[in-house]
Amino acid sequence: MWTKLKTMKTIIFSFVLLFSLVTISHSLPLTTQSKWVIDELNGERVKFKCVNWPSHLQPMLVEGLDKKPIGFIVNQVAFFGFNCVRLTWATNMFTRYSNKTVVQTFRDLSLTNAIKGLEINNPQFLPLTVVDAFSLVIGVIQSYGVMVILDNHVSEPMWCCSNNDGNGFFGDKYFDPDEWLEGLSIVGKRYRNTPMVVAMSLRNELRGPRQNANDWYQWVRRGASTIHKVNPNVLVLISGLNYDLDFSPLKSEPLGLDRALPNKIVYETHRYSFTEGQRWLRQPLNQMCSNVIRDINNRATFLTTGSDPAPLFISEFGVNLMGTRQSDNVFLPCYMAFLAEMDLDWAVWALQGSYYLRQGVQNMDEQYGLLNNDWEGLRNPDFNAKLFLLRQTLQVPQWRSSNYTFLFHPMTGRCIRSDYKDQLFADECLWLNGWSHSGDGTPVQLASTPLCITVAGDGLPVKLTTNCNAKQSTWQSVKNSRFQISNKDENGVDLCLDFDPKYSSRIVSKKCICVDDNDSRCLANPQSQWFQFVSTNNRFV
Repeated sequence: MWTKLKTMKTIIFSFVLLFSLVTISHSLPLTTQSKWVIDELNGERVKFKCVNWPSHLQPMLVEGLDKKPIGFIVNQVAFFGFNCVRLTWATNMFTRYSNKTVVQTFRDLSLTNAIKGLEINNPQFLPLTVVDAFSLVIGVIQSYGVMVILDNHVSEPMWCCSNNDGNGFFGDKYFDPDEWLEGLSIVGKRYRNTPMVVAMSLRNELRGPRQNANDWYQWVRRGASTIHKVNPNVLVLISGLNYDLDFSPLKSEPLGLDRALPNKIVYETHRYSFTEGQRWLRQPLNQMCSNVIRDINNRATFLTTGSDPAPLFISEFGVNLMGTRQSDNVFLPCYMAFLAEMDLDWAVWALQGSYYLRQGVQNMDEQYGLLNNDWEGLRNPDFNAKLFLLRQTLQVPQWRSSNYTFLFHPMTGRCIRSDYKDQLFADECLWLNGWSHSGDGTPVQLASTPLCITVAGDGLPVKLTTNCNAKQSTWQSVKNSRFQISNKDENGVDLCLDFDPKYSSRIVSKKCICVDDNDSRCLANPQSQWFQFVSTNNRFV
């Protein structure tokens, strides 16, 4: 019975996801207003919910065309709820190799098996030049109503990124700034009459020993102006220093492009668990998550605030979807909470289940890829389900004040619901219950009802009660934790809200994890107890 119910819920979830995608429409081109990307005609927000699809490696062709027909792949992109593709490209693909055909390139790389796969699944690509093949890919993507963001990933086609790969910063071995400008101009002109190409990035993950703020200002200004001159319709995405993490120089000196590119500038930043090395496994998770969010806010998110706010696009984040990388497993709930709170535009890395050729290995598996190695379906369906709330547009420019707050469980991507009797459980965020909490020592109350959450005991399901003034019905935030809220049982023991889907869909209260003053070195995982109050001002959510 439970299996049938779960299957039915999955079917309903998929139809709701597809319906939400196909019923959303907006006019093009896009523009910016404050920290939003908007439809210029009606002022409504357009939120990027994207997936990365690389075309910048040595074969210079989007990955996977040897495994499945391109229509099948793009249909999956749309069906799984993405409204845009961040499509990567290499400068030299357009400046040096534009006359090479796909079949010639693959033969030069001895990709015999990939050629056979292309002959079966996408033979139309083999005789095309690599740039015409790129255009054909864009045409198929836009035919499914999916937007395209063109990302200049590298100059010389290769896997990215390292400090010493010659592609990292202006003046590196392969990174000729003048040729880079030429490439931006060629691509900008080529797609200026392609409406679904809505944005172009300047460069992916600037990095390496040569990086410095002076050159960054000079070439970013020239690159942005070059794109806008030949294609004034597209948004221009600007990346920061140090692998797209750091925009700190802008705190003291703005780029000054507002007049040259009015309402067209968007900043982009990246984050992975390995950004912090192995610290996710060596420091308490409450402390680690707070430090990472503080760092993001200090070096990137500040751009969305202040007197001259601008949009910030998380153009890459991702995790190993095999579940075998523990640092990724604990990073993801923290980053999910951050994205839900900020409601930023985002692009997950990545679509591809495999590569034609990566770092000398043919048919290399991509464990960060949404699709499995044969490109038949999702590698990890639970991960895609977790993205459901992030796909919703929670904040919109038309209404300035948040007027609805719900409870989100970032470890599972679920939201907290009640049966309006006495039970509380976690479920997909298809239907949201409103909750109010006025601060420490106050109840967590179900909106528009006299009901609030009360503790029954350690390990027992929490319940709803009308006795909201009782001690067991008042909650406080936990010291040194962004997401745990607690109450005390009859013996004075701190009990936190807790949800573990391995045991039940019910919300319980359990002894709080890693919250004592002497727990500064606690490495136990408290993420089952992470709950976040998320606000929305979008009346359609």
